[in-house]
Amino acid sequence: MIFDGHGDIWTDVTCRRIEHQERDVFRRRHLKKFREGNVTGGIFVIWIDPPHDRDPVKRSAQIVESIRAEQREAADILQPVTCFRDFETGEAAGKINVVTGMEGLSQIGEDIDRIDCFYEEVGVRHAMLTWNEQNALAAGWPQDKDQGLTEAGVKAVRRIRDLGMVMDVSHLNDKGFWDVMKLAGGPVIASHSNARSICPAMRNLSDDMLKAIAETDGLVGMNSLREFIDEKYENQNVERLADHVEYIADLIGIRHVGLGYDFDDYLGREALGSFSSNLDSPSGRGVSNEAEAGNLLKVLKNRGYTDEDLDAVAYGNFYRVFKAVWK
Repeated sequence: MIFDGHGDIWTDVTCRRIEHQERDVFRRRHLKKFREGNVTGGIFVIWIDPPHDRDPVKRSAQIVESIRAEQREAADILQPVTCFRDFETGEAAGKINVVTGMEGLSQIGEDIDRIDCFYEEVGVRHAMLTWNEQNALAAGWPQDKDQGLTEAGVKAVRRIRDLGMVMDVSHLNDKGFWDVMKLAGGPVIASHSNARSICPAMRNLSDDMLKAIAETDGLVGMNSLREFIDEKYENQNVERLADHVEYIADLIGIRHVGLGYDFDDYLGREALGSFSSNLDSPSGRGVSNEAEAGNLLKVLKNRGYTDEDLDAVAYGNFYRVFKAVWK
């Protein structure tokens, strides 16, 4: 059983439903890979994909409409998760458990009450303040390094916390990261980030950041994208990703490691090109899509990790955070 803490499935669903008039997208394009990789659930995010980031409000509405339609058509294979009991319901029925999250909140502007709408009307249970953009709340990692949380950003973190949503710091610049940690009040995750000491990409986390997340009893989800595994193309593979796991586990404990693969093999080239230079194979060798999700666990097993450790990384640590945060 594997829980993947970050995926852009809703983006693919939206693109195909709107641009190609396709239906039942998850069943036709993703289910087989999920079954092959024993991926039983994940966080599917609402991400404002370029070039649609020019009008985030419009794109967000399109994504929400697509989610609702897809969930109706795939009700026999997808289990929406809005409370922890839903995991048990989905597993018992053999469905894929789907937590809907927010990869950035550019669509709300400074209207913090919109977070409540996503929580109540869409079933969102996870949120990041920003993707790579600078918005009314915070700045993504490529933006102004001196820009921390705005006044509205502080209010957003408090609202996310008070609603019982999981706070995610992946994509924030360093100053924004530390501003969030001051307000945390509970487990914080970096759903798809690796160790900066192994690969110095700014999307990865420094040792101090890793320790700060562990102090909240949160976790870090391992990211499969090549740029965040290693600087050298020949080293961008599952073995090197396992080095990230070992480094982080040695530093803060296996309790704080999960999987947040960010598989993007299905994205269109314009969206993919906005963050990756590897358009034909964005993820590392051996962890290229959901069908290969278990390969990292196999490498870790060969390195001596126990079955208990592997279960914690595969799903248990994410489940622990959900149970602690959700109301």
